[in-house]
Amino acid sequence: MSIIGLYPTFYMPEIGTAWLIGIIGTIHVLASHTSVGAAFLFALLETKAYWDHKPELLVFVKKWGMFLLVFSYVIGSITGPGIWYSITIGSPRGVDGLIHNFVWVWAAEWVYFTVEVIGVYALVYLLGKIDARTHLKLAWSFACASWATMLLIVGILSFMMWPGNERWYLTGSTADAFYNVNFFAHLGVRTGLMLVLAALVGLIITSRIDDGSLREYTTRFLAPVGLCGGLFGVMMFLYYLQTLPNNAAVMLSAHLLPIYGRDMIAVFTLTTIYLATAWWKPRLIVSTVAVGMFLFVGLFGVWPEERMRESMRKPFVAGQYIYGNQIIARDVPGKGIHSEVETIAQEGLLKVHPFIPERLRTIKEQNRLEVGQLLTKIACANCHALEPGAPLRALPDKLFRATDEDLIAAFLRGPLRHGTQPYMPRIDLPEEELSAIAHYIAAVNNGEDVDRVIAAQRMEATSTVGK
Repeated sequence: MSIIGLYPTFYMPEIGTAWLIGIIGTIHVLASHTSVGAAFLFALLETKAYWDHKPELLVFVKKWGMFLLVFSYVIGSITGPGIWYSITIGSPRGVDGLIHNFVWVWAAEWVYFTVEVIGVYALVYLLGKIDARTHLKLAWSFACASWATMLLIVGILSFMMWPGNERWYLTGSTADAFYNVNFFAHLGVRTGLMLVLAALVGLIITSRIDDGSLREYTTRFLAPVGLCGGLFGVMMFLYYLQTLPNNAAVMLSAHLLPIYGRDMIAVFTLTTIYLATAWWKPRLIVSTVAVGMFLFVGLFGVWPEERMRESMRKPFVAGQYIYGNQIIARDVPGKGIHSEVETIAQEGLLKVHPFIPERLRTIKEQNRLEVGQLLTKIACANCHALEPGAPLRALPDKLFRATDEDLIAAFLRGPLRHGTQPYMPRIDLPEEELSAIAHYIAAVNNGEDVDRVIAAQRMEATSTVGK
């Protein structure tokens, strides 16, 4: 029997594992991208204050710095480890693969992040306490370190979409993984987004400045930066679409754009109108509108964008060689990695998975429902919620709540077993395991209280053994 290196499966009821990661990740993106964009706007404003002899701009810089110190570096520092925790339990093999590819890239990112965290405190608390030229050097060092952290992370995130060619699979090289076909387009999209978010947060600060001339000056400085960032981000997004693998293009056109396309266009249009209005009539921007606009972009812009990016990778979670359900999908000679799909097809998950309880390794009538639930969680729960009506691609809803076991099993034996759905993993299992999965899904769709039934069956099995 060949035991393969799978981990225990973590599942978050109702919202699903991916939504848990996505919610934490979206909050982190809002905080981190705002801080990176603000770092450059800090440096630009401080440069203008130094060259144009406008010390009043430093009042705005300090207020903005205090806001970011709380918003970006407290919230960002909480959600950053939160992402690590959630992806480690939700996608351990994906994280393992990324660490083995990018351990020194992540180490470098942490060096820049350390500079960034120390830098923001120094910027805020040393303003006016050291000479202007030294503080200006500090501001630009902070800006470069901030963008460097994003650049390094984008190389990792873009590899998660795909390497873009066969070279990395043969060499296993970090450089081949990092400088993938998706890298520069993805970096451009995020650079544009960081400028938009920084401008929106900056307008929240300017709307609370009492000095009318300073408020007008800073608003007219921030608004065009946000507009240019938005235009650049859209242009790079169009380029980004040309760098996607086939499974991502199919997922985008068939499932994601029909849901999110109009909303994303609406967000871009309203944000453009808002920033153009701020540029034209700065005094029209008030705090409630500024805060509302930032939250609007976060909820209806960043959240769908992050969900779309995560969904487009499916069925893979990293490099188009690790499925979302943690199974290795192809050989990677450069890393000494071998596909596990055929092994699982021959022996079944129950025999090769190291964390299957011994009592469930053999399917019996008394444990068939529980085995089906366990196999469904292992094979499907990383991308699907298992409860009807749940928000994350609810599996019962995707199967139209079918209660016919034979019908469900036919789907499992067809498209899934042969891997003909471009955005679904190939799930090739022995017949009795497919039958157990179909039995469980049919029971859920039939409205049964599956957990109660399983608990009763366990109790009955225990009492039988005791006798």
